[in-house]
Amino acid sequence: MTLLQALLIAIFGYLGSIYGCFLFGTIGGWNMIGRPIVAGLVIGLILGDVKTGILIGAAIQALYVGLVTPGMSVPGDVNFASYIGIPLAMVSGSSPEYAVAISVPLSLLGVVAIYSVATFNAFFVHKQDKFISEGKIAQATRIPIYAQISQFLMRFVPIFLACYFGSGFVTEMVNMIPEWMGNFFQVLGGILPAVGFGLLIKFTLKQKRELLYVFTGFICIAVLKMPIVAVTIVGIFVAYLDYMILAGKKE
Repeated sequence: MTLLQALLIAIFGYLGSIYGCFLFGTIGGWNMIGRPIVAGLVIGLILGDVKTGILIGAAIQALYVGLVTPGMSVPGDVNFASYIGIPLAMVSGSSPEYAVAISVPLSLLGVVAIYSVATFNAFFVHKQDKFISEGKIAQATRIPIYAQISQFLMRFVPIFLACYFGSGFVTEMVNMIPEWMGNFFQVLGGILPAVGFGLLIKFTLKQKRELLYVFTGFICIAVLKMPIVAVTIVGIFVAYLDYMILAGKKE
């Protein structure tokens, strides 16, 4: 792989990451070129083999087709899986199955990058709040640009080095993560989703009694192990009853 190809792949990898904000936020980035099948097209164009890029991207996409990230819960990062796994598989002439196999550890490495950026950028959030409270609006509007520095370093640099130096560098990069840091991010990964869901509930629910519905749904999924389709049907039925009761009270 040439230097220019590695640079282009790393740039698109950064733009397609979860905190990339230059392609209409998450719409054009994380949810568009960040998807493995679209990333396969982009990487295929850069490396001159669109067909192979799409085939490998589709194989990785099938693995993460059900991936959702509600409330900052990120079970896997498709960005590293795509922009490192696909080009390495294409350059080495490996099969899509090989790309799928290496995408799993790469996605876990990407989760480390996500939580590292989120933890570090908390400083900028408090800094922006301080500027706003002091009436320094111009400084506050520049904070998102500063926050992109850590995102760029955690995305562009690893992708470029992995693409340019090959799979050996990826193995060394994964092995460099100490066990205590892995445990730390596992704990952090359990806390941040709880905070995210708490914020979603705060802005979604209008009355405290609606928390009963949330707890009921949690019990159905976590304790009773009900399938999501059954819980959805029950939720629709309960929502209809709640609507009819409220409509009757208004009348």
